[in-house]
Amino acid sequence: MRAAVVTVSDRAFQGKRPDVSGPVLTQLLEEAGAEVVETLVVPDDPAVIAQALIRLADEVRCDLIFTTGGTGLSPRDTTPEATTQVIDKSVPGIAEAIRQESLKQTPLAMLSRGIVGVRGQTLILNFPGSPKAVRECFAVVASVLGHAVRLLRDENPYAEAEHVCPPSLP
Repeated sequence: MRAAVVTVSDRAFQGKRPDVSGPVLTQLLEEAGAEVVETLVVPDDPAVIAQALIRLADEVRCDLIFTTGGTGLSPRDTTPEATTQVIDKSVPGIAEAIRQESLKQTPLAMLSRGIVGVRGQTLILNFPGSPKAVRECFAVVASVLGHAVRLLRDENPYAEAEHVCPPSLP
């Protein structure tokens, strides 16, 4: 799986603070067997975020794009809006699962507005901006990423997914 990590943070983009969540997400992806082909830091600007997502999906042809940051309630938190602009369809079950599991850790999880969607054959996932939240959210989705990528590639997702029952034969 080819993956990209996009950290959304004005302060990290301006060099006023280090990107701490992007490297954590990169490490988690690599440990899960993904090839992280690009990491970048962008400002909290919906046009810049959208442009990065489009390029990574359409030109770089990533299977997975993870964003970290910009999912809260502050006026500059616009990652979900930028993602909504570029996806073809949403995948609300993944976002709901992330929030449901995150609520077990903190009631603040209900303030996260992260979404998940598909652009072409790329799954785009919005994660919060803290390393702790990135680890928790990744643990929720790690087991379905390979299956999702196979579905998006229009491959037989059941060939390697032993834990998933194939559909009933006619």
